[in-house]
Amino acid sequence: MASNKKYKNAYYPVRTVTDLKDMINSSADLFGDSPAYLVKNVPGGKYVPKSYNQLRSDIDAFGTALIDMGLKGKHIAVIGETRYEWIVADLGIANGVGVTVPLDRELPVSELANLAQRAHLSAIVYSAKVEKKLLEALKDIDGLEYKISMDAEKSGDGITSMKELINKGRALIRGGNTQYIDAKIDPDAMSILLFTSGTTGLAKGVMLSHRNIVAEVMNMSMYVHVNRDDISLSVLPIHHTYEFTCNHMTVLFQGGIMAICEGLKHIVKNMNECHATIMLGVPQIFEVMHARIWRQAEKSGKADKLRKGMQLAKTLDKFNIRVQKRLFKDVHSAFGGRMRMFINGAAALDPDIIDDFNIMGINMFQGYGLTENSPIVAVFRDRYHHGSSVGPAMPNTEIKISEPDADGIGEILAKDDSVMLGYYEDPEATAAVLKDGWLYTGDYGYIDDEDFLHITGRKKNVIVTKNGKNIFPEEVEYYLMKNKYIKEVIVTGEDDEKTGNLIVTAHIVPDMDAIIDDEGKMSEEELRKFFKKQIDDVNEQMSSYKRVKRFELRKEEFEKTSTRKIKRFGTNIGESEENTK
Repeated sequence: MASNKKYKNAYYPVRTVTDLKDMINSSADLFGDSPAYLVKNVPGGKYVPKSYNQLRSDIDAFGTALIDMGLKGKHIAVIGETRYEWIVADLGIANGVGVTVPLDRELPVSELANLAQRAHLSAIVYSAKVEKKLLEALKDIDGLEYKISMDAEKSGDGITSMKELINKGRALIRGGNTQYIDAKIDPDAMSILLFTSGTTGLAKGVMLSHRNIVAEVMNMSMYVHVNRDDISLSVLPIHHTYEFTCNHMTVLFQGGIMAICEGLKHIVKNMNECHATIMLGVPQIFEVMHARIWRQAEKSGKADKLRKGMQLAKTLDKFNIRVQKRLFKDVHSAFGGRMRMFINGAAALDPDIIDDFNIMGINMFQGYGLTENSPIVAVFRDRYHHGSSVGPAMPNTEIKISEPDADGIGEILAKDDSVMLGYYEDPEATAAVLKDGWLYTGDYGYIDDEDFLHITGRKKNVIVTKNGKNIFPEEVEYYLMKNKYIKEVIVTGEDDEKTGNLIVTAHIVPDMDAIIDDEGKMSEEELRKFFKKQIDDVNEQMSSYKRVKRFELRKEEFEKTSTRKIKRFGTNIGESEENTK
């Protein structure tokens, strides 16, 4: 599909929905017995379909049972791996019962206990994979009435079976109970309480409404089209708004099919099994896939052929799908033969990787957002994009740059129907980011002549030198990460006692496999000399004031969120070594 300026102002038509309940009901009316989900009943088994009608029926039954239990208006958490039951539970709660509280299954016991208490939970729905640590976290939580297992066949020992509740709900509906089915949705009330995983400090409770989510779904659908036979492989944690809103809800709204991935190690295998056509991911996933293509080409002796093919595709027509599928049939075959679209989010991806996938015939683009905006603020159109930006503003979204500097860089502000209601029980934090209807994102960026948004870095990460220069660590990290011997890096500004200024410092996790393959084993001193040379080479690509002056080599990887973003704050960063020439 061409990236063409003629599509700059072209929107796909979408139907209007008022809330998530309206969205699910209308999708079931439109798409009926067509598959909504492809799931595996046993690990490694075959994918089996769940229809749109079955999805609606299961949601209605579960919600009916929850109301019958006295949970109307209550806060109910959902925690577990991405799976069909998670969606049924989450929408079952939100579409007529109370407030759903999605929790990150990777959280430690202490943090789960903290969030369960802060959220004032009355019940929690969970999977067997998190049961042990969850029950430990909940043992001292006040006010918790029900623990509902997605996997228990029968209720007992203080645990309620979700399967039994769905059967009970069906029986209640057959008997004439329509409390849930007839429940009215207030589109502007809090329906989702989502704690940010973030990479800094204490998690904040983001309050989202039905209007927030469906506005995002309709806007996303105006830019990105999903066909009825499209199959989107779900690989990211479902509790994040990026995966939940932009993948599951957007695909279900448009009548496509969601396939549940068995885990990050099974992405390529599952792509082939379900013949996926779409996948949302984060940089680490696409970087690994891109590197694997080239590594396989080198091993098979086809790297030169691949390079020539890419050059030929550029010369002929970068977006001629038929030509690309012939030239890069091995790549398409490895991804199941039908893959047509990759969407990157959570953090910026190297534009060269985006460009490579586009040349190979897989339409790839990215967007920018944050949980507080449900989440997308800007995204490429699927027919008009370029790799170095995060796209133009979403439809019906305003973006402006606050207090831009001489280069047009300032804090990004957003205004649309997807802006959160505020932070839960935290009016002070809410007032700091919501002003006159504008969401102050905390991110810095600029808007180019084509109205594409470019992200330069986080406001709280910026390094300000004594002479007033702003250095965005993310930019320096981008250049460092292009070096094949650097696996991970965090750039900070460290105090220099001699000058009283901030010194640009790189904290590096070396890729020892790549180093040993190319250079052999090294002593600690040899490794430091080797990296001094690598950093000197990288520095030549940057302005003098941005150059790395000190570096530290780490043996352990940085702590990460469940979407594989490095936690910049709270990370143990050790002593650095001066990088002097």
